[in-house]
Amino acid sequence: MDQASGLRDLVAQKSTGNSKFIAIASGKGGVGKTNFAVNFSYLMANEFKKKILLIDADIGMANVHLFLNRKAKKGIKDLFSGEKIDDVITKVYGFDILMGFSGIDDLFDLDDISIQSIINQLNEISNRYDFVIIDTGAGIDEKVSAFLRASNKSYIITTPEPTAMMDAYALMKSIYNIFGYDKFKVIVNMCRSEQEGENTYNKLKVSCKKFLGIEIELLGTLPFTNNLRQSVRAQKLITMEYPKDSYTQNLRKICQQELSLQEPLEENFWKKLFTLMGKS
Repeated sequence: MDQASGLRDLVAQKSTGNSKFIAIASGKGGVGKTNFAVNFSYLMANEFKKKILLIDADIGMANVHLFLNRKAKKGIKDLFSGEKIDDVITKVYGFDILMGFSGIDDLFDLDDISIQSIINQLNEISNRYDFVIIDTGAGIDEKVSAFLRASNKSYIITTPEPTAMMDAYALMKSIYNIFGYDKFKVIVNMCRSEQEGENTYNKLKVSCKKFLGIEIELLGTLPFTNNLRQSVRAQKLITMEYPKDSYTQNLRKICQQELSLQEPLEENFWKKLFTLMGKS
């Protein structure tokens, strides 16, 4: 039996889903994806009193810890050497972080019992949270697509910049054409006005409808403010430092919109993810 086949058999055990999984992606870097992820997590945890796990799944360039002014410590790769899941969770600002996905490829070098132990731990820890927020890498690759396809939904972060729009469309097109996945919700970041954000979304919406035959939804628009610039440079959260800033206010609306949705909880996220990564 090959490793991928063995992994598919191991993860066949069903887990009871108590969480919603949201994958956050972008067609290119530099559009504010990770900054959105950490501030979204902060508001959901502190203002809306939800239990949040933020996963830094940017395998090539993990940087959630930089936005939170923390050192990268233990992560999922430490599970491979026998660490317990509770020991690799970092607690900060009212929510939890799981880092270290840069070593995920090493999973396939482990024996079957070790793999099952890791999956069981990930299932157990995820069920403690209302939301599991996954900050994926920028661009398109097999691992990004696996995280998106395994999740309840995907937030696609873009900006009004033409290249960012083109890359966001290319990301959605690639994943839809190859895998038939279309659970995309768009957030337009770095807007000079709400109208600019809506115009950007409408262009993407028309393209997705005309060329792909799918409907995408606008979750919200976010401005680029002086307070945001200062917060990023200081490695602080704008939602914490400037609760009345227009960025924070708009992000708060996005949180409220997400919480108003009546959607099923996720079941078998880790089963789906590792099966997809096993190239099933």
